[in-house]
Amino acid sequence: MAQHGPEPGTILNESGVATTPRQAATVLVVRGGARRLEVLMARRTPKARFMGGAWVFPGGAVDADEDHRTAALREVAEEVGITLPDPAALVPLARWITPPEVSIRFDTWFFIGVAPEGAEIVIDGQEIVDARWFEPSRALEGAEAGELLMVFPTIKTLEQVARFGSADELVRWASTHEVKPVQPRVEGQGETARIVLDD
Repeated sequence: MAQHGPEPGTILNESGVATTPRQAATVLVVRGGARRLEVLMARRTPKARFMGGAWVFPGGAVDADEDHRTAALREVAEEVGITLPDPAALVPLARWITPPEVSIRFDTWFFIGVAPEGAEIVIDGQEIVDARWFEPSRALEGAEAGELLMVFPTIKTLEQVARFGSADELVRWASTHEVKPVQPRVEGQGETARIVLDD
């Protein structure tokens, strides 16, 4: 059973009535081909009320006129300046649904997108203040050491992909992988609250 503290800015739901999750999409932009695996991660501005200062994968809420893939491509272009050319080429990796005990909830699809050759990062400088390529294991080491602030779904996703030796290997596996919703729960209240994921 995995446990983690609530994300920065998390407000627990006091009413007992679960809010409807907002649809969202995020992308693990990867590079490295058959040689290695690097994932693009972006740091949210510390000024943000929700997940301020956290290192995340580019992504955000789905607008009313979009599907998840279209939203995913838009967010990547807006936040890190990389154009992923084909929504159909995005490979579903995971789906996380925020616990009902939390007041701001998201139903987020995680996709894998292969970065175009020579893609350059251009951060928006507002919502995102930094972005870098990481080997998944290095990013996890940074989180463990307290150097990189990360939220629970990001950590678990990095753990999932860190076992692959190359971007190509990850994409091949994900292409045949069945995505099932991951639904953590909250145990405890206040400062003792923990996000729990049953094995």
